[in-house]
Amino acid sequence: MTKKMNVESFNLDHTKVKAPYVRLVGVTEGSNGDKVYKYDIRFKQPNKEHMEMAGLHSLEHMMAEHIRNHTDSVLDIGPMGCQTGFYLSLLNHEDFDDVLVILEKTLNDVLTAEEVPACNEVQCGWAANHSLEGAKEIAEEMLNRKEEWREVF
Repeated sequence: MTKKMNVESFNLDHTKVKAPYVRLVGVTEGSNGDKVYKYDIRFKQPNKEHMEMAGLHSLEHMMAEHIRNHTDSVLDIGPMGCQTGFYLSLLNHEDFDDVLVILEKTLNDVLTAEEVPACNEVQCGWAANHSLEGAKEIAEEMLNRKEEWREVF
């Protein structure tokens, strides 16, 4: 990489990271003192593997719904276009260890779920593209490697 980019992840050497991991991307402070903490939750090794779209899509719905049962700090959680992970943005929540606990609880919720929330044409823009089992497989794989979550490189 020769030129510094505006997007933080574009400055990250994706050949050096070791997924799975959870990484604090940055902290943005608002004019009133609120802070947004953005996390890179990497499920798959970049450029080596990716999440299949139906499972990823269902995991997105399930994490978005269930994570809010464990914290009221969530601004957003959404998938990366490369299909290797998610970005999580939290408001005024700086406790990294607690973020890992919240993620673990959320992924355990996925494992016990019996349906994908909002998996219909009224609430979802591509309702035909879901896989409950695919989401569970991704969640289980991530949970099985939780001892690696703190190690990015």
